[in-house]
Amino acid sequence: MPNIAVLTSGGDSPGMNAAVVSVARGAARLKMPLIGIKRGFNGLLGKGKTWEDDYIRLDLDTVLDIADLPGTYLRTARCTEFLEPAVRERAAALLKEMDVAGLVVIGGNGSFTGAMRLCELGIPCIGIPGTIDNDLAYTEMTLGFDTAINVCTDAVRAIRATSRSHDRPHVVEVMGRNCGDIALMTAASTGSEIVVVPEVKWTVDGIARELNRLIESGNTRATVVIAEGCWESMKPFDVYQFLKPYGKQVFEGEPMSANRFASVLKRKCGMVEVRSTVVGYTQRGAQPTSRDSTFAFEAGQMAMELLHRNISNEVIGIRNGKIFHMPIDKALKAHRPFNKTLYNQINGL
Repeated sequence: MPNIAVLTSGGDSPGMNAAVVSVARGAARLKMPLIGIKRGFNGLLGKGKTWEDDYIRLDLDTVLDIADLPGTYLRTARCTEFLEPAVRERAAALLKEMDVAGLVVIGGNGSFTGAMRLCELGIPCIGIPGTIDNDLAYTEMTLGFDTAINVCTDAVRAIRATSRSHDRPHVVEVMGRNCGDIALMTAASTGSEIVVVPEVKWTVDGIARELNRLIESGNTRATVVIAEGCWESMKPFDVYQFLKPYGKQVFEGEPMSANRFASVLKRKCGMVEVRSTVVGYTQRGAQPTSRDSTFAFEAGQMAMELLHRNISNEVIGIRNGKIFHMPIDKALKAHRPFNKTLYNQINGL
């Protein structure tokens, strides 16, 4: 029997292991041997000294216990070399040599682009959207997004309890490099008063004015939820020149950060303290929610069904609450409008 292969690529996200388990269950049902590719597209280049360095035989005995585990059992890594046509040709040749009849790629837009290029070289591929940022517009939800929101919501709720106790505003940074969905949903879920996202231009003075307005109205423990990529949409602000007279340790040319932003707001708003917290890898490394696990199961099953029916160059997503598939190229071109209404409601605009 020809082999099926599966890999996880890009940033890890909760539910990736559950998707691998689902693919393994589908492969077992179809009696097709399954190979796990280690460290994303890097594993397709055969860099290891032995076969086991890059690949692992997967069966139900191997993977049944990993479905609920955070992270990715197959590991992950970015592979800039895969942008080169010659490298992709080498990877395709290696897959054909290993008698791989189909590849399931779990990752984001870069991973899907790699899968599309392999399809052009005769390797049937199916994509499952694994990225916590929810930055793939063709689908309502990506694998790991629901878990990330829940982790951030729990964190902000705990922070707001202490903010209320000490009358301290708080800046909370969550993930979201180009997409502010995690920040937006977290703010809406927790009653946070201000949200800052990459999709909307903003100014430091504008946020300071809004925080001052909240303080003057009696809200001395407001929460400012920011997406990690929001600094790209911030209008120029010289944090060095502003903080230097206050004796703060900041060096010329250093970028804004959550900690520095809190320090700036403290001085612009006349507060005793404005604190900051960065909710980091806990968003990626959390145990997947039931919603993410269910999506992973359905996506893995659909991926195997599509490959069994000789359908490839497709990605799987959710639309109107139901799982579906569509061509990779169309999925990558999809555009989803930013939820400006929710953004305005949170910010009181």
